[in-house]
Amino acid sequence: MRFDKNEKTFASRLRNFIVEFFAVFFIVALNGTFLVLILTTAMSKGLGTSSLALIGILYLLLGCTISACLIYLVKGRVYYNKIKAVCVAANKVAKGDFDARVPEFFDKPKSEMDYLAVNFNKMLTEISSLENMRNNFVADVSHEIKTPLSVIQGYADLLQNKDLSAEKRREYTNLLSEAIGTLTNLVTNILKLNRIENQGIIQKEKFMLDEQIRHCILSFEEMVEEKRLIIDVDLEEITIKSDKALLEIVWNNLISNAIKYTSCGGRISVELKKENGKIVVRVSDNGCGMSKETRKHCFEKFYQGDSSHSQEGNGLGLALTKQVVNMLEGEIKVASDIGKGSEFTVVI
Repeated sequence: MRFDKNEKTFASRLRNFIVEFFAVFFIVALNGTFLVLILTTAMSKGLGTSSLALIGILYLLLGCTISACLIYLVKGRVYYNKIKAVCVAANKVAKGDFDARVPEFFDKPKSEMDYLAVNFNKMLTEISSLENMRNNFVADVSHEIKTPLSVIQGYADLLQNKDLSAEKRREYTNLLSEAIGTLTNLVTNILKLNRIENQGIIQKEKFMLDEQIRHCILSFEEMVEEKRLIIDVDLEEITIKSDKALLEIVWNNLISNAIKYTSCGGRISVELKKENGKIVVRVSDNGCGMSKETRKHCFEKFYQGDSSHSQEGNGLGLALTKQVVNMLEGEIKVASDIGKGSEFTVVI
């Protein structure tokens, strides 16, 4: 039976063997001592060899039977109780109780059953954590969807008013369209996040990374012109073999965030370099920046540190970006200060 090196060492196996060996040795020695005493007593009474042999055989049978029963009752019962505890915990988990645990009646694991209990509890801790994350995710999704739905419901009710002027009707229709767009974008991001988290296969292909980033920048041309932003672009010609569709999600999210959180007339910089054999992409801006607390949580799902811009997003963009970068075995870092802008660095 194999165990992880950190879970069960040679010393612990040797200790268990020595304890069990001396326990069996003590029982055998005790039986032998009683047998010698019985045979000595029988010989002093003048019994023949055949009688002594019969007494010895009967005693050995009786002694072995009693010893086997003792070993079963002591060790077998202990194993039975531990297996029963695991079964009880497993039954609770099957009924949805992820807080169930197997009692650990020891400071350090000593036997295989002890290690089974430890590993079983570790598994339950992980399952409980995943279940809490799932419940929180469902609660967050429900909350995020509820807001645009309430807006849609409100403006839909207002539009049913027959006395509504044409100007107000256009205003409410535009606001209704924006709310529907927000809801669509939220659902799209949730589906993307779910697909990425469950996607086990990365479809790699060779392509020009600088061209992909340049196309992503051009796709936001209208937003850039509307806010009169200045974009500094410094892209080396680099060919990469990776998942093109996944990387496009990264650049779109980082560039759209830079545009979103930069004031009119601000400056954005997009840089692509090769440093120490790795591809480095930096997207920076001189926008509102982030506090230390926001930087700490900015890659978490649905987290929105800047309440003044909360209506512009749903807190999933950076979570998507982080998930993609992790899948591609890359690294993403953020440096930011309030009022001084932000810089996201992606290392591939």
